Amino acid sequence: MENNVFEQMANRYDTEERMELAKVIVKEVRPELQNCKSKSLVDYGSGTGLISLELADLVDSILLVDSSKQMLEVAKTKISQKGMTNANVLYSDFTHESPDLKADIVLMSLVLLHIPETKKILQEMFNLLHHDGKLIMIDFDKNDKINHPKVHNGFSHDELKKELSDVGFTTIEMKTFHHGKRIFMNQDASMFISCCKK
Repeated sequence: MENNVFEQMANRYDTEERMELAKVIVKEVRPELQNCKSKSLVDYGSGTGLISLELADLVDSILLVDSSKQMLEVAKTKISQKGMTNANVLYSDFTHESPDLKADIVLMSLVLLHIPETKKILQEMFNLLHHDGKLIMIDFDKNDKINHPKVHNGFSHDELKKELSDVGFTTIEMKTFHHGKRIFMNQDASMFISCCKK
């Protein structure tokens, strides 16, 4: 993943549009975290914490993992401003190394599209989860209008379900939940949520 792009964007990442989109995603994810008060959550590719810091009240602990130090600096500032005691950050890129971590829930929100080797990262997420753990992913549906050398143009549900199943996930649910104007590389696009059990 090209870190420097995100390093440069970090301090101006939380735009009005991103914050609006984050609200939509948070609203969709919250019901998935009912009865998770004793659970640990890893937000992989957390960025500035726009999503997971809004979910911190639902879980025991949150670890924001990102490969951009600057993004995590912004997240750290938010954590201290909010006086949060159950949120921490970790600078790491699982496409290069896998830290010795375990979690009950992994959240990946609009991250998969930036990772060239989809199956490899899904395997890492599977390995990160405890038995009976849950992977929650939000990403864009396949979109033929998008063409970018560094970004997937969204995902086909059938293809992604097959990859998730191949790495070992058992229960795999997936549904499109939001259609927005110019939300993906300035194109109208739809987002899906996928919840998988290990």
